[in-house]
Amino acid sequence: MAKGVIHLVRKASEKGVIDISTDVFTNIAGDAASSCFGVKGMASRSKESGVWQLLRRESMSKGVSVRFEEDDSLVVDLHIVVDHGVNLSALSESIIAEVGYKVTAATGVPVGQVNVFIDSMNRD
Repeated sequence: MAKGVIHLVRKASEKGVIDISTDVFTNIAGDAASSCFGVKGMASRSKESGVWQLLRRESMSKGVSVRFEEDDSLVVDLHIVVDHGVNLSALSESIIAEVGYKVTAATGVPVGQVNVFIDSMNRD
């Protein structure tokens, strides 16, 4: 996706048209993932050092990317920081279910796949 380009999903009905930008999808997915127990927050790689950083709540969509498949379903990639000692498999399953449900419920767009990348563990 080119920088500065906002891709839209268009939902049309007999009463009108709704355009949903990709920023809406990334914000919903980031919020849903970060609300799961054991998730410290979203992660982003620093361009200078290459180290993964925990993002503040207002920047959490930077740890999320979305893309649309040919069948009009959505693929969501999440980069997260988790609490030390959590069950990573159970946490990932919870995130996948929560993100898929919340994005589809809010937008009406089916989520075909949620990919969880655990980039760091935090002991705090």
